[in-house]
Amino acid sequence: MNLALIFLIVYTVAVTAFGVWVGRLVKVPADFFVAGRRLTWPLVGATVLAANIGAGTTVGAAGVAYRDGISAWWWNGAAGLGTLALAFWVGPKLWAIASSRGNLTVGDFLEDRYGGSVRGLVAVLTSIGALAILAGQLIAGAAVLEVVAGLPRWQGVAIGGIAMTVYFTAGGLLSSAWVNAVQLVILLCGLLIAVPMVLIKVGGFAGMAAAPGLPAHFWDAAFSAGGMSGWTMLILLGPGFVISPGLVQKAYGAESAKAVRLGLGIAGGTQLLFSFVPVLLGMAARVNHPGLNINVVLPTVVLAELPVWVGALALAAIFSAEVSTCDAILFMLATASSRDIYQRFVNPAASPAQMMRVARAAALTGGVLGMLLAIQLASIVDALKIFYSLLSATLFVPVAGALLSARGGAREAMAAIGCGVTTLLAVQFGTDRTGWWDPSLWGLVASAIGYFGMLMTRRA
Repeated sequence: MNLALIFLIVYTVAVTAFGVWVGRLVKVPADFFVAGRRLTWPLVGATVLAANIGAGTTVGAAGVAYRDGISAWWWNGAAGLGTLALAFWVGPKLWAIASSRGNLTVGDFLEDRYGGSVRGLVAVLTSIGALAILAGQLIAGAAVLEVVAGLPRWQGVAIGGIAMTVYFTAGGLLSSAWVNAVQLVILLCGLLIAVPMVLIKVGGFAGMAAAPGLPAHFWDAAFSAGGMSGWTMLILLGPGFVISPGLVQKAYGAESAKAVRLGLGIAGGTQLLFSFVPVLLGMAARVNHPGLNINVVLPTVVLAELPVWVGALALAAIFSAEVSTCDAILFMLATASSRDIYQRFVNPAASPAQMMRVARAAALTGGVLGMLLAIQLASIVDALKIFYSLLSATLFVPVAGALLSARGGAREAMAAIGCGVTTLLAVQFGTDRTGWWDPSLWGLVASAIGYFGMLMTRRA
């Protein structure tokens, strides 16, 4: 009897049913999009932390740690520091604007500041990126089921994808927030129990240090080979956690600006404390399991090195991480499609009932497309890079510029988006993309140059 598989199936069915049960409380678009702006700070913190601890910060970080060592800390470090910036700088300001103007999405803020064309363009581009990160989460969830039961990727993708699509489509942010709170408890308990037990099995830090074939930089926290490696991840990933529409709109659901600061602040601080958990597990895997594909490092080490019941709990924790981040991505797709595209450009007179139907249809469609893309992409890192690259190149500079300067307008925002995306594509398809030739980095730099360069011509 495969206890781990039974545990995962029961867990998945239970959280899906719970999300559908909460979804019965959703009556109007404001409930679906911002949970009626009644989330307390514990719920804000839990839903944001659960969204942040996903495929990248668990399975992805463990895989990078397996390859590079302790410097993989920067993956979670970037997420935690970016969330703290959202908590104390961006989040409270955007929440105050959203509450006073009735904004439901980041697109509402962009249109107020830059006009409808910027809103529409950003909605389309971030939706494309959202499908990629959704695929990355589903790849990670499928990796768990591959290790546990030998399921091919498409079956693992289908199981995780159907679960998150059903409960999110039922209740939007309200269902997501409550399900994420449950998932977070499972996640933290499972992985925190796993770490000391795995370290004991591999002989502790001395055992890891003595493992053969380690690169010279394995214990160097300041190491970076450029791109998605070491401290460079702070530059490439950090901006995405500051202005991600999925996280900002979770902050919109808070009951007050204080709840935003407290909830997001605790989420960011907790993620920094959590940051070493997947890294230590990935490094430990290098001792007894050489030659692994980085997608399966984390599920392999917890299943092989732990007692059955602890391994089952840890695998449920990893699966929780992927599913909880999936619903945040569906949230982005649903709100962008229904509010930023459909209501703004297709049917401005859309009724609340029509908005709900479109949002749910967009979530369902996004879930299906994400599953199809997950079957095609090679790795979790490949999928996540697409998303963070597009966020950095299109959204970070316009949002930051709007908060820092009252002078920037639509032409500055369009210049930032145009320069960022053009450079991103040029580096992606025109270079070997090794070392410092990372599309995300150069897209972000070009976006900033475009925005502030255009702003300087306005002043001149």
